[in-house]
Amino acid sequence: MCKHVLNAQVAVRAPCCKKWFDCPECHQEVSDHALRKTVELVFACKKCKKVFRKDATDFSEEDEYCPNCDNHYMLEAKTPQMGIGVEGDDPRMLRDYRQKQIQHMGDDLMADRLG
Repeated sequence: MCKHVLNAQVAVRAPCCKKWFDCPECHQEVSDHALRKTVELVFACKKCKKVFRKDATDFSEEDEYCPNCDNHYMLEAKTPQMGIGVEGDDPRMLRDYRQKQIQHMGDDLMADRLG
């Protein structure tokens, strides 16, 4: 499972080491060599688990689909985004500790001023 592209639909076989990766960043993390460029790409569809080849020099709109199961694998990549969220709908779960920290900091500052 790729941590860089969350909606990867295919794995790509690296031409240099013949290993399967979901994205170039995954290859870079585990390999001690650069990813070799090639015009013939070998894909493995994650939906039907079948392997197919595509020529990058003759890539058309119909080549965006797996030839075996018609899975659309050329999607805009969804990458992980930093964010804060709360799971659940209970409003009692929402607490903001920053107000409490600000209040304690203000009390400490006033104590120093008063001597």
